[in-house]
Amino acid sequence: MAGCVFCGIVAGDVPAFRVADVPEGVAFLDTRPVFKGHVLVVPRTHLVTLADLPPGSLGDYFGLVQRLAVAVESGLGAGGTFVAMNNKVSQSVPHLHTHVVPRTKGDGLRGFFWPRTRYADDAEARSYADRIAAALG
Repeated sequence: MAGCVFCGIVAGDVPAFRVADVPEGVAFLDTRPVFKGHVLVVPRTHLVTLADLPPGSLGDYFGLVQRLAVAVESGLGAGGTFVAMNNKVSQSVPHLHTHVVPRTKGDGLRGFFWPRTRYADDAEARSYADRIAAALG
């Protein structure tokens, strides 16, 4: 869809630190991560909400989300992950996307007041993306 930044990332027209690019979807680092290694997973087609995802695509899409959750944990040595999705309200980009956020005990994440951080530079962001992609296989 014209003007959608996530469609631009899927198409390769908008740069992103890709973690996965497979038929089920595309995963890339969030540019304003809750914690470093925060990944967004999007379907290839422009869909706005979870309700728009065809039932036949649920298993493939959430299989990718599941694989990313495991890869974020193992690739970054995280204690676990937080997996979340906004539908309309608080959806900063109107394209279905699932957040996979690395967690560690005592990381300070409380409820839905998410602190935001930044990567020091592109090299640091690339290193996080590469580690998760390597763990994804």
